[in-house]
Amino acid sequence: MIQKSINGILGIFTALLIGAVMMLAQGFDPLATYQSLFDFSLFRSSSLATTLKNAVPLVLTGLSASMAFASGVINLGQPGQLLIGALFVTLGGLYIDLPPILMIPFLVLMAMFGGALWAGLAALMRRAFNMSEFIVTLMLNMIADFFTLWAITNPLKDESAFSAMTPPITRSGWLHEIGAFNPSILIMLAAVAGMWFVFNRWNAGYEWRITGQNSLFARLGGCKVDRNFVSIMLVTGALAGLAGGMVVMAGPHRFLRGLGANYAWDGVMIAIVANSGLIATLLYGLFFSIFQTGALGMELITNVPSEIIVVLQAVTVLVIVASREYLNITLDRLAAKRRARERF
Repeated sequence: MIQKSINGILGIFTALLIGAVMMLAQGFDPLATYQSLFDFSLFRSSSLATTLKNAVPLVLTGLSASMAFASGVINLGQPGQLLIGALFVTLGGLYIDLPPILMIPFLVLMAMFGGALWAGLAALMRRAFNMSEFIVTLMLNMIADFFTLWAITNPLKDESAFSAMTPPITRSGWLHEIGAFNPSILIMLAAVAGMWFVFNRWNAGYEWRITGQNSLFARLGGCKVDRNFVSIMLVTGALAGLAGGMVVMAGPHRFLRGLGANYAWDGVMIAIVANSGLIATLLYGLFFSIFQTGALGMELITNVPSEIIVVLQAVTVLVIVASREYLNITLDRLAAKRRARERF
């Protein structure tokens, strides 16, 4: 845990340092740039609320990828599962109207069901035809993209709109802000806490982790590897679908073209940086949301192009991932030398 923390802190510091050098080379003031970046993402109540809201799909899709990778499942279908989850929420919000106390849980379940259904197709292909979930989930992303685009430009299109989008869902399904903060943040935290409990305290989670570390050992030890594969696909698909549902319910309250943006692929990147750690996924998701939320304000105040944030994210990923094993080996050697000196 300490090694992971050191690795993360060094990676972030290195990325910020490299970014500062790049800004100096272009004639910009890095201190003023970083000040505006954090000012527009953290140091105002409205900015902090926006940062936390923007972190919701990043963390949920990252959580989906982290749980899959830690369980030995290569689920890269988060973009498609997010879109299908958003579409199911939109359908539920357009054709069903319940009191908010029932409508919001109903739409949350609809989002999770949509994502799980789309991931379940990949699980079915694996079990029935031995097709790699790596390939199938990637292909299903494209199908989900085209299918949802067809849905919002034809049967579900808002005829009063000038671009492809659906009408708004019923207001009883909206996640209204409480003060400056959106309740989707609480749903995200509940999902992280629930998945951490399952992964670390339940027998099912133990079997998932063991299967990810050594599938042969897990099978010989009595774990139902095939059944666990289907379970983890459904759970991770549900998390990605929930991310799509939160995007719709928290605003813009309808399915827009380009709704998924890069949330899901950023979530996969966050899972890789976090080394599939669930709490680390939450922290890195918040960190990358700080970068992305503060980028626009940074550009307005300092004229530094917001694309610098993409560079900072890339450098952070490269430094943390590339240095992870080397740092672990170095710290283990230092610890071994210290124990040797204490012994002799």
